[in-house]
Amino acid sequence: MSKTLRIGIIGGGRIGKVHGANLTTRVAGVKVKVLADPYADEKLESWAAGQGINRVIKDYKEILADPDIDAVLICSPTDTHAAISQETARAGKHVFCEKPLDQDPDVIRETLKVVKEAGVVFQIGFNRRFDHNFRGLRDKVADGSVGDVHLLRITSRDPEPPPASYVRVSGGLFLDMAIHDFDMARFLTGSEVVKVHAAGAVLVDPAIGREGDIDTAITTLWFENGALGVIDNSRKAVYGYDQRAEVFGSKGCAESSNDTPSTVAFSDAEGVKSEKPLFFFLERYAESFAEELRDFVKAVNEGADVPGRDAALNSVLIALAAKKSLETGGPVEVERMT
Repeated sequence: MSKTLRIGIIGGGRIGKVHGANLTTRVAGVKVKVLADPYADEKLESWAAGQGINRVIKDYKEILADPDIDAVLICSPTDTHAAISQETARAGKHVFCEKPLDQDPDVIRETLKVVKEAGVVFQIGFNRRFDHNFRGLRDKVADGSVGDVHLLRITSRDPEPPPASYVRVSGGLFLDMAIHDFDMARFLTGSEVVKVHAAGAVLVDPAIGREGDIDTAITTLWFENGALGVIDNSRKAVYGYDQRAEVFGSKGCAESSNDTPSTVAFSDAEGVKSEKPLFFFLERYAESFAEELRDFVKAVNEGADVPGRDAALNSVLIALAAKKSLETGGPVEVERMT
């Protein structure tokens, strides 16, 4: 039997709380010993205590210095991910880091080098790989049911736009929102993206445009295996969180629909009515957030495969190519990983 994995969490914001709650209630074989956040207060301490996390501190370096901590979840602001990942790896602790690792490929490469030299497990938080719908699609590709992949279609639309203050620091639609879809494109097809052509517009919120970003986009993808793909993104779908995908190939087509509160449809003389998609990403991907942590624990204990080195870098390289394509108006080749 594997020993209990002792975990420290860095960052007590929304995603840190999501992971903390999952670790203490839905993931077996772990113990969250400590939560660090520079703005820790009585409210955070109260929440942590309710989850069975009895120690809350402000300085994350205490976690890295604690010999009883086996692994660290990095849920701090994006601009700290790379540096803290490097520190954690050098401290000999396994690393689960929220996406993106960084927006600079050179910083990502350096961090991955440090992680590799340290010999620790490293996982980047692309939770959609663990979603039941997308995993089902991937299985149909992996087991040959779809045949040779010809076309990929991903629809990813948020229920409402983020505030301009968030857009200002997020890196923009491609690096913040569509980065999940770029990772999905690689995951679902089992092939790397070699070229992209992106088009975008400001159709939802003029404030986003004033920050120099877009809120609506279509990205065409060319894959190494010859397949083609298209991703459409919007910052606002009035009917809910729209998350669908389709993989079409030589033997067939696999597609996934939106998750809804129920599958009940009501028909009468006026028409047919059914439930809208789940509204918020924390509802839609609730199980996938828990499942990715189960896989992280399994990777530490048994050496299972997790989205790490390739996912951390290649998704950002695709996003940067899409951003350049939007600026230049033409197709852009994706920089190679190495």
